[in-house]
Amino acid sequence: MKGEGDTMPRLQKTIVLVGMMGAGKTAVGTALARALHVPFQDSDEEIVKAAQMSVAEIFERDGEAFFRARESEVIERLLTGAPAVVSTGGGAFMFEANRELISRLGVSCWLKADLDLLWSRVKGKNTRPLLRTADPRATLSGLIEKRYPIYGRAQVTVESEAALSIEAMAQKVIAALKSQPGLFAEEP
Repeated sequence: MKGEGDTMPRLQKTIVLVGMMGAGKTAVGTALARALHVPFQDSDEEIVKAAQMSVAEIFERDGEAFFRARESEVIERLLTGAPAVVSTGGGAFMFEANRELISRLGVSCWLKADLDLLWSRVKGKNTRPLLRTADPRATLSGLIEKRYPIYGRAQVTVESEAALSIEAMAQKVIAALKSQPGLFAEEP
């Protein structure tokens, strides 16, 4: 039984987490969905299921343009379903059509992290096709330079903090999202 003050607001729209690889979209998103009692969905995982191959394999076989087209289709499908928390790939928010769709049907939330934090989370992983370069840290830095001005258009920005637990980051996101009109409805 919930005690006084334990009530969690009911989600009215889908929350779409945007940001760089390693920002915590999947980990924080899962905790956020759990806290809000809604499903967590990962747009990349939905694409992988449909294609029956990894994101890296799709990039290699069909190219980035093909992947981005499938990504937009998946994001639209997820946004038109029941309210949820959706994690998107790092490049999804770069496309104006995706940004427009997200702002019309959901609420975008940028998990902003600095280069050192991102690098500490992604170095040594070969699951990031965009970092398969001679100097992956420099590539990551270049992506940040290109993407952060666009990510800055998200409706809500939450600074990632390495010292916070995943659950504490999820609570920080909830606190920031409470300023969004029409996102939450209080339980009766």
